[in-house]
Amino acid sequence: MQEFLDHLDHPAREYSPLPFWFLNGDLKHEEIRRQLRDFCDHGVYGVVLHPRMGLPKRIGYLSPVFFRYLRTAVETAAELDMKVVLYDEGMYPSGSAGGLIVKENPALASRGLGLTDRPLPTDTVLCSTAAGYLVERFSGGTIRGVHFGEDDGEKNAPPSADILNPAAVQRFIGLTHDAYAREFGSYFGSTIIGIFTDEPSILGRNVSGLFPWSAGFAQVFTQAGGCPEGLAGLFSGKENSDTLLYRQLILQRESEVYYGSLSRWCDHHGIALMGHPHQSDDIEVLRHFQVPGQDLVYRMVAPEKGGVTGMDSVMGKCGADMAYLMNRRRNANECFGACGRADDPWHFPGSDMKWMIDYLAVRGVNMFIPHAFYYSLLGKRRAERPPDVGPGNIWWPYYSQWASYMARMSCLRTETDTICPTAVLCRNRDMKPEAAAPLFQSQRGFRYIPESMWKECREEKGVLVCRGKRYSAVLEEENLFPSVPHDPRAVPPDCVCLPPQKDLRAARLVWRGQDIWLLTNEGTSPLSGDILLPTASPLGRYDLWTGKRWKQKSLPENGMQRISLTLLPFESTLLFACADPSFREALPEKIMPGKTISNQDFSLIQEEPASLQKIYAAQVGPSPTGLLVELEAEEMTALEVNGQFIGVSFWSPHRFEVPAAMTQSPVSLRLTVTGSLANRYGKTPIFYGLK
Repeated sequence: MQEFLDHLDHPAREYSPLPFWFLNGDLKHEEIRRQLRDFCDHGVYGVVLHPRMGLPKRIGYLSPVFFRYLRTAVETAAELDMKVVLYDEGMYPSGSAGGLIVKENPALASRGLGLTDRPLPTDTVLCSTAAGYLVERFSGGTIRGVHFGEDDGEKNAPPSADILNPAAVQRFIGLTHDAYAREFGSYFGSTIIGIFTDEPSILGRNVSGLFPWSAGFAQVFTQAGGCPEGLAGLFSGKENSDTLLYRQLILQRESEVYYGSLSRWCDHHGIALMGHPHQSDDIEVLRHFQVPGQDLVYRMVAPEKGGVTGMDSVMGKCGADMAYLMNRRRNANECFGACGRADDPWHFPGSDMKWMIDYLAVRGVNMFIPHAFYYSLLGKRRAERPPDVGPGNIWWPYYSQWASYMARMSCLRTETDTICPTAVLCRNRDMKPEAAAPLFQSQRGFRYIPESMWKECREEKGVLVCRGKRYSAVLEEENLFPSVPHDPRAVPPDCVCLPPQKDLRAARLVWRGQDIWLLTNEGTSPLSGDILLPTASPLGRYDLWTGKRWKQKSLPENGMQRISLTLLPFESTLLFACADPSFREALPEKIMPGKTISNQDFSLIQEEPASLQKIYAAQVGPSPTGLLVELEAEEMTALEVNGQFIGVSFWSPHRFEVPAAMTQSPVSLRLTVTGSLANRYGKTPIFYGLK
């Protein structure tokens, strides 16, 4: 355990966050090098090179000048020992090569299935039904491009390609992946570790009234036994055997033609297929990813919404569980994209970012891809899916703390095994979040098993066995495994909360036989009570944010350890069993400072609207046992004591522990509170300062 905690103190560079780097400005070679060095100086040791809206027309997507700038980025990253993930589109959704596929061959444009009373001359009529004609037609879908004027609804938005068509997918690979291999193949498997595919869409964007289709798919459907007339049920919402077959075949074709082709290419070239599919509960196609992933955008889950209800609530477990089942070491999440509060996209406080990191980590995500670091914030670029969560935000001077926290979480969730005694059988785009919610809320570990793997499951003496893992309970609708208990309450939870704590999330982990518990507060109020942990060993505690460790007071009770625990909002903690008495004895005691000061002790002495800062001061008499500074403030606070920097805090309550060595005589405190950049870039002022 000493070795493990030391490892968490200094996680390897491979666990660094890998942010989207929006290449969205008039690129300059020296500026590319400067920004990468700046990232590295702040603990960020890798990037996703993401061509983005705002590139000037002189930098054409996949043009020689485009690759010259990317070469500067790749070579600089190699010099800095940073990792690079390439991005396979210009801009998204993936699969169209910035519109070049359809420009070359219009027949390869996206297609859809429509129902109409009056077919168009360009339609292919499949059949006549009582509800109208079922037709195959070009969807008219587009993607978002990398130049101004190419966005949704704009004249030059690039056309989307038919990603269910093998010819279109092979041309996509030829234009993008093969070009990257020619340019940077010598860096594959070393500096370049993957290619990111981003929510590919069969129909393209800005399409309504159509269902996914493809050239030649009518024959595939009928040869599989489908009756085209039955597909009218797609439009009425009345499912039948034909609509079910249709969904199965579309998933199969997307999986094999698009994801399978990309996966095989990446595997052949020694790098990982990374990124994520279109929906948060698209679990089946994740089998093709060397690094399965999902994305947390638009506050699909957030502190005010919670994280256990709705289709998007499955995203963390979706990627993490598929990675486990496919024996993949890492799984990823593209997080924080357009996650600003309410109607103010730049209002994204540190508390929300911390909540989302914890939400993902406790579910098993072990690679964080922050969305996004902006190359440029000039003009309307700063309004394109904000906020910048890196150099363009208030916390950048202190970003190494965020980078360290994500790295620690990534290390923790990569190098430990997770105890998951319950299996939840699910289908693609039907992952039953309502069934999983009580498991989260009662601190019970579980793993999703998708439909394609049910045939590998078997009953064995009252347990379910799948891919070498044993499950003592199963949640399923089909009753395929009747001898396995179907009530997860028959399985002991990861920890017992007294009283019950529905907002406490727990992951029971094991490292080289050592028991570890990751606990997070997913609510917006403090959690307080007793917890029983299933271990006979005394406990230690580790703060993943600060890297501090100490003895955890506990009492033995019926072969378990009972502790009193308080978790503030946005707080996480790590508890671990100390099987070695000498190791636990060497842990320090947790000693709280003897004197607390709060908001009323400070006075405002200076305002700096240009830098969105308010500065407060306090004079405090001697305190032989140190000071606890505990404040309610918005948003970021930094504390100096007698001119010496103590630390920075990103969410309320802001807590600073001032050591006794600094408080033996009267002390002067200086507090700087920095407000949200919504005050600079948004429409409505956001309060900042002490409350």
